[in-house]
Amino acid sequence: MSESVAVKEFREGLTLLANGYAGKAMSHFARARQLDRNNPFYLSYQGLALAAAEQKWDEAEELCYTALRMHRTQVELYLNLAEVYRLAGKKPDAVETLTTGLQFTKRDPRLAQALRKLGMRRPPVLGFLDRQSFLNKELGRLRHRLLKTVGRDV
Repeated sequence: MSESVAVKEFREGLTLLANGYAGKAMSHFARARQLDRNNPFYLSYQGLALAAAEQKWDEAEELCYTALRMHRTQVELYLNLAEVYRLAGKKPDAVETLTTGLQFTKRDPRLAQALRKLGMRRPPVLGFLDRQSFLNKELGRLRHRLLKTVGRDV
């Protein structure tokens, strides 16, 4: 019985969070978590809502990281922690979290997409030349096509 109530609270929190009401969503995630303390999703989303609503970065990070330690193969947990880092202005930590997530989740495309959204770029092919040089641009295009051909995430 309490599990179905927890799921209902969690879904209500997700709806509120998606609609921009992170403060209201926090109470729903907290209630879901009280009913089911072993669910890493409740913990992670509570952390995300806390970061979005109250900017309590350290506490939000701890909640999301604890959830991630509970279940390392869940893509959403990496995305939530990375979003907390992004909101806190810690872009390098967000990139590191998503990159680590790619290793544990069999290169899930949602993580690769989040990395691209953060503006993650590969380094120039020839690091001693400017990124905008003709040679770097052409070699970069060639590398892109080659990686696309062999099936690596681009």
